[in-house]
Amino acid sequence: MVGYIITLTDSPDSADVEVVKQGLEAHDASQGALIDWVPLALFAREDNGTLAAGLTGSTYWGYLYVGRLWTDLRFRNQGLGARLLEDAEKEALRRGCHSVHLMTGDFNALPFYLKRGYTVFGTLPDMPPGHTQYFMNKKL
Repeated sequence: MVGYIITLTDSPDSADVEVVKQGLEAHDASQGALIDWVPLALFAREDNGTLAAGLTGSTYWGYLYVGRLWTDLRFRNQGLGARLLEDAEKEALRRGCHSVHLMTGDFNALPFYLKRGYTVFGTLPDMPPGHTQYFMNKKL
């Protein structure tokens, strides 16, 4: 057996991270899960260029993944976040996606997503302690 040394770091070398990424992608491709990951981001800016809201995520394997959706407090409850989500969903459809998935906390935007047709398919209690994370999806 070949020996090895395990190291732990909170600042990994980008080349090492790339080796892990490429290795996993090669394995996935060998199983028929070809890599088609494409980043997706939408930003809303005030007239002066200040960021007012943003959505970041990606599309892959027929899904839109919403990683983060944020709206500055001054612009909440005005439809801006809903507009970004709607535009991301439209782009996902254009890219050939059939569904969306995301995670949100009980202290984040659970009612926001439920109102827009998302359903909970799983939960993770005590993340962070005393709160619940909700895994959600929606058919496009």
